[in-house]
Amino acid sequence: MQISFHGACQEVTGACTFIETKNTKFLVDCGLFQGFQNSKDKNFSNFNFNAKKIDFVLLTHAHIDHCGRLLKLFQQGFSGKIYATEATKDLTQIILLDFVKINQKENQNKEYTDKDVEKVIKSFHPLEYKQEKQINPEIKIRIRDAGHILGSGIFEVWIKYLDTFKKLVFSGDLGNPPAPIIKDPEFIDEADILFIESTYGGRLHEPKEIGKELLKDSIFRTIQNKSTLILPVFALERSQEVLYELNYSVENKIIPQLPIFFDSPLAINATKIYRKYKNLYDKKARGLINSGDDIFDFPNLRFTKTRDQSIKINTSVPPKIILSSSGMCTGGRIPHHLKRYLNNPKNHVLIMSFQAQGTLGRELIEGAKTVIINNQIIDVNCQISQISSYSAHADHNQLLNWLQQIKGLNKVFIMHGETQENRALAKDIQQIETIIPEYGKKYSI
Repeated sequence: MQISFHGACQEVTGACTFIETKNTKFLVDCGLFQGFQNSKDKNFSNFNFNAKKIDFVLLTHAHIDHCGRLLKLFQQGFSGKIYATEATKDLTQIILLDFVKINQKENQNKEYTDKDVEKVIKSFHPLEYKQEKQINPEIKIRIRDAGHILGSGIFEVWIKYLDTFKKLVFSGDLGNPPAPIIKDPEFIDEADILFIESTYGGRLHEPKEIGKELLKDSIFRTIQNKSTLILPVFALERSQEVLYELNYSVENKIIPQLPIFFDSPLAINATKIYRKYKNLYDKKARGLINSGDDIFDFPNLRFTKTRDQSIKINTSVPPKIILSSSGMCTGGRIPHHLKRYLNNPKNHVLIMSFQAQGTLGRELIEGAKTVIINNQIIDVNCQISQISSYSAHADHNQLLNWLQQIKGLNKVFIMHGETQENRALAKDIQQIETIIPEYGKKYSI
């Protein structure tokens, strides 16, 4: 059996792991690269494997850095099945449609159309959590809850090896429990080989309660200063989690009512899908819903789906809060808001997500005094701060704790993290062989 990595090795984005057995070839994820200048070239380049010979894809979740190159895979001849949860299927559809729309508009690139997205979605074969699926005589799979975003999964894969089965586990992205709405990541009892993310290797999140206090303090300062608070958020999970927290704070009078603009068509559509899958919520969220609470709506929340509605945010008198995607400040509507509000020292940009190298968000948290947005130099005079407790990724200790529950491990591939984070996690994994894979290199297991 051979494994090769075609993204998310010594970097966070571009997840794409290729497994070749005696009779089967499959991928785990097929996502976009983000951040670096050459990301667009990499995303539209041909794969260095034959897509026509791939039998199936295991898709851990619907974030664009895990599903975005499925369009390219089909374009190059893939015709197999995609296994994921039903929620991942629905979220992937809106993510890919949004990607096609933005790509056509901003990059003048019409390589993909909505019909290409339809072809991808028709290839999904949804799985329930804990459901075992015999793919062929050689391979059996099962998906477990990763607690990262709605529908996210950990894949257990049993591959027949001589007269026994070798078990591989692909963590996907592991969540940061306890998180609002979704359930905590499930533990895996045993495996031979593990492929684990390391986005926050070597780093710890502040406690959840501290993060809530920081958000509350930021809102009160915004009210006091009669200014604008900008929250760049990912359309999936972060948006819904922040809405949940704001709903609780407003309805329980922890914070005063003020205009809050939810300015992301994609995030608004994703929230509709979240409403559809209440069965995947944790006990607390289901309890609130059963009591009659709409956890994604509250007084003075305004959904700005159209372009005209978004533009009118500028005429709203501060204090106000703007939630807008993308979470790394690289696309969507958030760059337009940053372009308008960054130069005012009274305003505040609160980063709540991981920022990959090469992104505008990374520049801001690293203290850039000027940034370029839409080919224009913008002075950064407002306050820039960051909260890590709202991250949807497990931190260093959570990753180790999750890994240590798995008995029988003899090899761990550390991926989906920058090199420093890879090494930090590898350093603390005891008595198990760890490998930080290189792009394109084949590993025999």
